[in-house]
Amino acid sequence: MRTLDELLAARGDLAGTRVLVRSDLNVPLDGTRITDDGRVRASLPTWQRLLDAGARVVVGAHLGRPKGAPEARYSLAPVAERVRELLPGTTVHLAEDTAGPSATASAEGLGDGELLLLENLRFEAGETSKDDAERGAFADRLVGLVGGPSADGGTGLFVSDGFGVVHRKQASVYDVAERLEHAAGLLVAAELDVLTRLTREPERPYAVALGGAKVSDKLGVIDNLLGSLLTRGDRLLVGGGMVFTVLAAQGLEVGRSLLEADQVDAVRGYLAQAEQQGVQVVLPTDVIAAAAFSADAEHAVVPVEAIPADRMGLDIGPDSARAFAAAVADARTVFWNGPMGAFEMAPYAEGTRVLAQALTEVSAAGGLTVVGGGDSAAAVRQLGFDEAAFGHISTGGGASLEFLEGRELPGLSVLER
Repeated sequence: MRTLDELLAARGDLAGTRVLVRSDLNVPLDGTRITDDGRVRASLPTWQRLLDAGARVVVGAHLGRPKGAPEARYSLAPVAERVRELLPGTTVHLAEDTAGPSATASAEGLGDGELLLLENLRFEAGETSKDDAERGAFADRLVGLVGGPSADGGTGLFVSDGFGVVHRKQASVYDVAERLEHAAGLLVAAELDVLTRLTREPERPYAVALGGAKVSDKLGVIDNLLGSLLTRGDRLLVGGGMVFTVLAAQGLEVGRSLLEADQVDAVRGYLAQAEQQGVQVVLPTDVIAAAAFSADAEHAVVPVEAIPADRMGLDIGPDSARAFAAAVADARTVFWNGPMGAFEMAPYAEGTRVLAQALTEVSAAGGLTVVGGGDSAAAVRQLGFDEAAFGHISTGGGASLEFLEGRELPGLSVLER
């Protein structure tokens, strides 16, 4: 897979050359206010490297899940404002459309070292279409924004830097790469390097902490971990909403907690497999059970064997948090995906905070710690941790999980051609 550094070494000065960059700018919004700009900041190094080389940078990204047509609430305008703040010396334009007249005119008018942000790619049905022809037609329009003759006689380039979407076969991720000379951006290269370290002879003991809402989202990861990665002496920690399906598989009652009853048998099988392989499965012994999904709801710490029928578990309890921290303390490699509770609400954030703190201590001792994107990354920032205290904070929750499942990711495989 060609890297951005290799592309720049081969092409040198990119003055006059337009470069289409697929970034992941799918940030959380409160109205028009960005509540977590981590993905924007993670995109800056690739943009800056290209801008410093004199390129005319055209950035494509999505926000939310519009249905193939413009929706004001999903406009990238707030992102453009934040980019201007983060790149104060750079002229940053925002097109009024994705690949229409405004985008075309703005791209053609770009100067060396300037950046154009296209409107939300998912305002176009062709971006996510399952029909190859429809998707390809949209890709052709995107290529047209950068694919004309450049000052040095070459054509436009494509840099794939949205790791959070490389598991999608979408126009701006897959089809554009088939049409333009391409390279992996700095972010994608860094993500791939770290995930490869997690899956190819990781230093042991190896601990994997999984949380989040649904166990069904993680079964593929658990299957691959037990099938090829975790060995005797390694540990699998399970918290978050998904743990209640695991507890149910052990025969416990979980009250009104989140439960995927159709996954109980599958989970029971994985528990038996882990025991047979000598992989330690660490589960909570206590939880914080609340009367409602609310920060103001009555709540109390209860043993997992005694969750009241009218309550729901919203965080692992204090004894469990200490046990989880102890379970990763001597690990040399830790992968964490999914919060231990409803961290957005203060009464249910402590389990996630204690685990995150434990990971920083593993990092300080020289171990590799990887925070697997999504809500885990948001939790780290919301709870006030220094991102530099972790080995790596991923920008791609779903992509990270599919990589750990052993799946082929279309947005990566196409870059190898």
